[in-house]
Amino acid sequence: MRFFKIETWWDVLKHLGIALGVGLIITLFFFYIYLPTTTNHGESITVPDLVGMPLSELDEFVVQRDLRYEVSDSSYSPEYPPLTVLHQFPKAGSEVKENRKVYISLNSNTPPSTVMPNLIDKTVQNAELILKSYELKRGRITTKPDAFRNVLEQQYNGEAIEPGTRIPKGSVISLVIGDGHGISQFEMPSLLGLPLEEAEVIIKGNSLNVGIVFNQNEDTPNQYVIIQQSPTEGGLVRVGSDVDLWLGDPAELPDSTSVE
Repeated sequence: MRFFKIETWWDVLKHLGIALGVGLIITLFFFYIYLPTTTNHGESITVPDLVGMPLSELDEFVVQRDLRYEVSDSSYSPEYPPLTVLHQFPKAGSEVKENRKVYISLNSNTPPSTVMPNLIDKTVQNAELILKSYELKRGRITTKPDAFRNVLEQQYNGEAIEPGTRIPKGSVISLVIGDGHGISQFEMPSLLGLPLEEAEVIIKGNSLNVGIVFNQNEDTPNQYVIIQQSPTEGGLVRVGSDVDLWLGDPAELPDSTSVE
């Protein structure tokens, strides 16, 4: 018995098309009807937001939603309590199958440490940028008399802290800065009997300026010291005032002045 009578090429193409159509129908049935039915394809669960949730509550919360979790790593953030979820994958709102494992990162019990940078003589703006780069926070700012508005002291827990000291990341650093005015008037210290270099250090350290230095030239003996100054010791001076100095032999010092 002959089921198909092939007389022309058109008959061949027609029967080939019928075979392809049947194969396509079977394929579509398998992937879109049979397979979803046997594998629960299309049934999904929305991943909840776990960030900020304590580890102690995680088991019950995740199991109730037909999911699992695994701690993949830990890091630290001062914004969350210890042993709470910092990150998760898949992220909240993702559609996943039942029993899918969610990978989480927990907040560490103890913050990692960093070194205290040197903020002395920096502006407040620069100090804040440096603190941020070291993952530290800027705390209270107080002022005290000084000619410049730069950092005079850095403090941690109310105490001065030296650069290089290891402290926890996220620590709060308070700053003491100059008020930009300085002390309006103060008593002039004595410079008598000091070498010129030491006298200049004291003058600049008191926010004063070195004025005229008398008897200073290339032939000035190395042993010469300050034998006279203006303003004199104990006189009232203002920040930025000039101080004139006279160099001479230590023997020319007043009798009350001794040279160590």
